[in-house]
Amino acid sequence: MPPGTPRRPTPRRPPRRPASRPKGLSPRDRSRRIRLLALGAIVLMVALGGRAFWLGTVRADDLSSRSLAQSRHEIDLLAQRGSITARDGTDLATDRLAVDVTATPNLITDPQGVAARLGPVLRRDPNELANTLAKGGTYAVLARNVTPAAADRARDLGIAGIHFADTYQRFYPGGMRAAQLLGLTGDEHQGISGLERSLDETLTGTPGRRVEVRDVFQRPIQVLSDTPARRGSDVKLTIDPVIQDQMESTLAATREKYEARSAMAIAMDPRDGSILAMATVPRYNPNRRQSFNADLEANRPVTDTFEPGSTFKIVTMAGALEDGVVEPTTLFHLPPVYKLYDRELEDAHERGPVSLTASQILEQSSNIGTVKIAELLGKERIQAWIERFGFGSRTGIDYPGEVEGLVLPADRWSGTSILNIPIGQGIGVSLIQLTRAFAAVANGGTLVQPHVINEVDGEPAPVPAGRRIMTAATARQVDGMLRKVVSTDGTAELAQVKGYEVAGKTGTANKIDPDTGEYSDTLYTSSFVGYVPADDPQLLVAVVVDEPSGAYYGGDVAAPAFEEIAELSLHSLRILP
Repeated sequence: MPPGTPRRPTPRRPPRRPASRPKGLSPRDRSRRIRLLALGAIVLMVALGGRAFWLGTVRADDLSSRSLAQSRHEIDLLAQRGSITARDGTDLATDRLAVDVTATPNLITDPQGVAARLGPVLRRDPNELANTLAKGGTYAVLARNVTPAAADRARDLGIAGIHFADTYQRFYPGGMRAAQLLGLTGDEHQGISGLERSLDETLTGTPGRRVEVRDVFQRPIQVLSDTPARRGSDVKLTIDPVIQDQMESTLAATREKYEARSAMAIAMDPRDGSILAMATVPRYNPNRRQSFNADLEANRPVTDTFEPGSTFKIVTMAGALEDGVVEPTTLFHLPPVYKLYDRELEDAHERGPVSLTASQILEQSSNIGTVKIAELLGKERIQAWIERFGFGSRTGIDYPGEVEGLVLPADRWSGTSILNIPIGQGIGVSLIQLTRAFAAVANGGTLVQPHVINEVDGEPAPVPAGRRIMTAATARQVDGMLRKVVSTDGTAELAQVKGYEVAGKTGTANKIDPDTGEYSDTLYTSSFVGYVPADDPQLLVAVVVDEPSGAYYGGDVAAPAFEEIAELSLHSLRILP
């Protein structure tokens, strides 16, 4: 150190602090902790393994069935209802795809808003839909038988709580054609009237069943079983669609022309009883159920009775001829008025005393002459012939709701019943009964079985054989009289069909006035029943017009309708003169 340099003290180092002990567990403790955790994990794994082994062995079947049950879905497969067709295969009633729209109202928070959106699409009143949705609950039907196109538009709205289910809708391609004959189906697709009802078991198919497994998103992933639905049987009728359309059109025009209450008609093949057409007007369209009028549903030729008037005179005449009481040439001297007790009987047209043969009596429809013949026959035999012709009992037609008619037994006849029953007053018959009676004359004396069902699934429907009620000779005698009715000298000149010989009979009957309970002088039933060609009858047409206004004689009102129906029908059936 150089001289004079001040001496600095040597700096002192701070004392060294002893090293601090590390915080936490000692290595020994950590090792112990790790061993415990490992042991716990092993125990847990063993427990889980044991649990898995137990679930996979002991409870495997139970858990599998529970899982399957939760994802298993059973679906009913719709069965299509069989079709009803005309004799030429034309569809009269058939099924077409439709959609039922339902809702879970509890999921609908805005019933008014939802109804306002759905109403126009479903063609339903929004107010009615809103009321339905506002009631709450888990299920409500909003619309049935919606067209698939309309259902798709409703589905595209994406409204939660609205559901769509495919179904079948009964559809009648001809609209009003044969509506009363065919009948209707209900909401459950079951027949509720007409042939739809009587053939319900035949037409109804067998539903199918599908069992499938779905994932959590309700998507099918496996079909466990699938039993297909089986369609119902198809039924072919004896109905000719061309004749049916012509009949309905003619009846509608006749009703309008005479402002009548209603009109009905039947076309039949008199040889075997097959019904070619059966109609009632006014009509209804079964495809428009919203405007359906239940009063128009009845198939009146089978379900209603009426007093037939002079068309019934064939019973008295046939009975008298068959029993040998009269011959066609038997002469009767007829007064202008026939009195019995306190009753008086006149012919439809005023005349003086006249002498007529039995044949002329039927030709000119003489009331007094018919009663004279009935007196010779006697009430017991008249009653027997009424029953022999099938009046007072069902014909057995394969159609539901047939009436028996109203026929008094002979022991309940009054002293003056002989004045009205033989001429078709005081007795109630159905049009199908009257049609069958004339068929017995046309076919040579056999009472045939009326029927409308031709085939079921291609197999001919059984038809009972007819029964003979008069000899062929008697039938020919009555036939000869009926031909003269449709002549310039008879009461049915307007029933003539150009080129063909027609046989038939007019009828004009007074109706009971509902207010007085007596026969009315203003309310009538006009009728005509005839067959053609007379030499080989293949077509029989019966027409009844109820309460026509203005003209009311059967020859003026019903006979022209017969002519129109018969002319076109003969051409359609290709029946030569």
